[in-house]
Amino acid sequence: MAVRFAAYGRTALFTVLAIVTALLLGALVIIFSDPDALGAWSSFFSDPGEALSTSWQVAFDSYEALFDSSFGEFDAINRTLVEATPLLFGGLSVALAFRAGLFNIGGAGQVMVGASAAAWAGLTLDLPAVIHLPVALLAGFAGGMLWGGIAGFLKARTGAHEVITTIMLNFIALRFLDYLLTTDRFQRPGRNDPLSRPMAESARLPELPGPVPAHLGLLLALAATFGVWWLLERSTIGFRMRAVGTNPDAARTAGMSVGATYVLAMALAGGLAGLAGTSNLLGRPSFSLSGGFYESIGFDAIALALVGRSKPGGVLGAAVLFGALRSGSTGMQAATQTPVDIIVVIQALIILFVAAPRIVEAIWRVRARELTDAPQFTSGWGGS
Repeated sequence: MAVRFAAYGRTALFTVLAIVTALLLGALVIIFSDPDALGAWSSFFSDPGEALSTSWQVAFDSYEALFDSSFGEFDAINRTLVEATPLLFGGLSVALAFRAGLFNIGGAGQVMVGASAAAWAGLTLDLPAVIHLPVALLAGFAGGMLWGGIAGFLKARTGAHEVITTIMLNFIALRFLDYLLTTDRFQRPGRNDPLSRPMAESARLPELPGPVPAHLGLLLALAATFGVWWLLERSTIGFRMRAVGTNPDAARTAGMSVGATYVLAMALAGGLAGLAGTSNLLGRPSFSLSGGFYESIGFDAIALALVGRSKPGGVLGAAVLFGALRSGSTGMQAATQTPVDIIVVIQALIILFVAAPRIVEAIWRVRARELTDAPQFTSGWGGS
């Protein structure tokens, strides 16, 4: 047990170093995209102190504005948690599939199908709130579960690679959503653009009481985090998933049904992605589906699983981090005129340094093999 905790500690330390490295390089991007800093650097040889102090001030002000807009007050914390909720569901989806040796790149499609199913329940059913909301949530989970299960079934029965099938399913889901938003049942009256009618109030996620009024989806996401941890680390099903993910041939020799495990893992992963879309639909102020509804949740989920090392607790931390970057970016731009696209650069750098430990090893003079002994994901991206 002590060895296991030590391994987790080393992995966490390495992840923190990767994030710090990304923030430092992000500061350089901020500095060299700021006109004042560039002006100071143009006279570096005549006044190097001015160039350095201006650069420090520009980077500090930007990150201070980013932090204040993410955690500086209760409203900011609320925005961060609202952003983090669908990301957490999505990250858990990809992490669960990773642990079973599957690369679920179809999160976007599962998000769209899950949200579409929840929207159908939210728009067409006339039920009291105590029943309507659970039905909408279950519809979202079932929609995503169906979409993910298709990829798992195809892999189990035909050997079709889940990366290919989920990419194709993403396109089908996108066109299906486009079609739904043109139907009378979904499209908002008086609008020609792809925008649905608002969900019934009885199907919306209520705000939580307290100074940080995040919606109920946050508690559901936290419950899902615990549930995925228990499933993977404490249940027989989770043991089978991890065994298949580590070595499917050995698992098959031991009598485990590799195909059934693939179907179950992809179905559960799809259900979690469906909840990501559902929480985004029923918890956002617009309470509506739109053509760009899915945003980048499905693909950001892959980054979250990588940064979180496919551990539910790690995914939770990564979701809060990415939620803070998202929610704070507009405030940073308003306060310091730092382009909001800088956040995308920082996210990409975080992923790069987590996925390429030798770079961090060279920068910080640490031994990567001492910090990254958690399971690696790439071994599970291949076929069966």
